[in-house]
Amino acid sequence: MQRKITLLLAILGLAVLSAQAQNAWTLEKCVDYARQNNLRVKQAEYTIRNTELTKRQNEFNRLPGLSARTSGGLQFGRTIDPTTNSFNTEQIGFNSFSLDLSATLYGGNQINNSVKQSRIDLEAARLDAQATVNDIGLSIASAYLSILLAEEQLANGRRRLELSQTQLEQTDKLIQAGSLPPNDRLDFLAQIALDEQAIVEAQNLVAIGYLNLKQLLEIDPTEDIRIVRPESIQVPEGVDPFSFQTDEVYNTALQTQPQIRAADLRLESAQLGENIAQGGYLPTLSLFASLNTNYSSAFQSAIFGLVRTKQTVFINNDPVEIEFENQAPVDFRDIPYDTQIRDNFGQTVGLSLGVPIYSNHRNRINVERARLTVLNTQVTNRQLRQQLKTDVQRSIADARAARESLQAAQRAADAAQAAYDNADKRFRLGAINSLEYTTARNNLDRAQVDVIRAKYQYLFNLKVVDFYLGRPISLD
Repeated sequence: MQRKITLLLAILGLAVLSAQAQNAWTLEKCVDYARQNNLRVKQAEYTIRNTELTKRQNEFNRLPGLSARTSGGLQFGRTIDPTTNSFNTEQIGFNSFSLDLSATLYGGNQINNSVKQSRIDLEAARLDAQATVNDIGLSIASAYLSILLAEEQLANGRRRLELSQTQLEQTDKLIQAGSLPPNDRLDFLAQIALDEQAIVEAQNLVAIGYLNLKQLLEIDPTEDIRIVRPESIQVPEGVDPFSFQTDEVYNTALQTQPQIRAADLRLESAQLGENIAQGGYLPTLSLFASLNTNYSSAFQSAIFGLVRTKQTVFINNDPVEIEFENQAPVDFRDIPYDTQIRDNFGQTVGLSLGVPIYSNHRNRINVERARLTVLNTQVTNRQLRQQLKTDVQRSIADARAARESLQAAQRAADAAQAAYDNADKRFRLGAINSLEYTTARNNLDRAQVDVIRAKYQYLFNLKVVDFYLGRPISLD
């Protein structure tokens, strides 16, 4: 029985560990999950699929077109027999079959240019999807760091609350011993209330951070997830934001950011679109071929026989009757359906040349529209490059400012720590009152919070610069 209980406890322990592992989300897991489930990423994947279909269709346009047709019906009154092309006034039943083939041999090079254009569009769509994933990854990194910041603030707030409660207990002992006046405990009670308020605010920040992360991951807000906190989050050593050169980072970003390459491909596609439009001015040469046969209920075959006829002629003004024998139709019979289908089988093959002369200015307008698309794409391309350069400049400036803020916050925290240590000693000696002591401690708490906030802001700004340098997003 004891062995069964031990085995059951082991199974339950493994189940708990498995559940905890499933709910543990690293930054890499968050990014991978968003890549597979985010709606924006799915839309980008559907765009890729649609572009692939367009490319396949353009490639298939090189192949001949083959179609089969059949028709059948009845004709009434005086009509032309579709099989014999003779006039009839009877009811005629008819049936026809045809197999038609057509292929464009030359069409102003429009098909080849369309294939090239669709291949470029497909590559651009894939790069756009990659850019979407990168943007979402950067947003997830921001949300992830926000949660880490809020959790560290929460842990710091709980430590401050424990310290305040400990100080209140010590103060109560000193009051009972008569070393301190009873009113001194009021300052610590007020400090405990402030610490509890800070804890509630930090808890709210943690909840909001998780909500933002779940929204980016397209996860139900009620689902319980926990991010994996690195063992230690340290500011990278040896990294100097002031050593970043804007031109170097920008030139690297031009090579690593997929939206820039996608914009260049869009320009190539637009230029091919102009060539396609110009192809409308050129002749079109097509090959056509056809197999056909038909049937008519009025189509009959004649039965020939020997027919004797007499004719009177005059010889020396004397009438003489002469008899002739000739082969002539003596009867008619219907030709069977299968026989007509077989005997009426015909073939056609030929070339067709079409030369555009006037098309209601359609070709000219299409060329002008394609040219405007090229110009607009060029402007969009320049705008993307300008925006990228602005973003790179801003990211470097933010990283430099964040480092200055972190160093200033650290100096302020060191000064506040020294002031607090001095106040703590003086308070224990009774040289200052509780208000002065709690003021020094509050200054230290604010300084420590500023350091935490500045540290995470600096880390995020460095990650943004790494992003433009083409480095993967991670907390290493």
